Amino acid sequence: MTARFNAIGLVVSDMAASVTFYRRLGFAFPEGSEDQPHAEAELPGGLRLLLDTEETVRSFHAGWQPPTGGGRSSLAFLCDGPEEVDRVYEELVGAGYHGELKPWDAFWGQRYAVVADPDGNGVDLFAPLPAAQ
Repeated sequence: MTARFNAIGLVVSDMAASVTFYRRLGFAFPEGSEDQPHAEAELPGGLRLLLDTEETVRSFHAGWQPPTGGGRSSLAFLCDGPEEVDRVYEELVGAGYHGELKPWDAFWGQRYAVVADPDGNGVDLFAPLPAAQ
């Protein structure tokens, strides 16, 4: 047997808020997912993003507690260009989400920004910068 990477799972405190956030980034959660304890959206290539409420996780892992302190993981989204990084960042921040890092031209050759999802998970937005002429 060979284990295959199949899904990314996030534990969320508010399913409706998380589904709304990730739909803004293009995830196709089925209608009604906002009211469910578990939701899935299929990604290109067959991977899935899984969202489970804290209550759902506690239903099978009674001692589970949300982590404290800063996060160590993020989801990264390739944008069509530097302008889209700025547009998506402004759209999310304008909708009330926390802008962790404003768009900037990173030394590694990308337009790069970070927004926090409703649970504080980092969501990186990036696009290659045009080659220096």
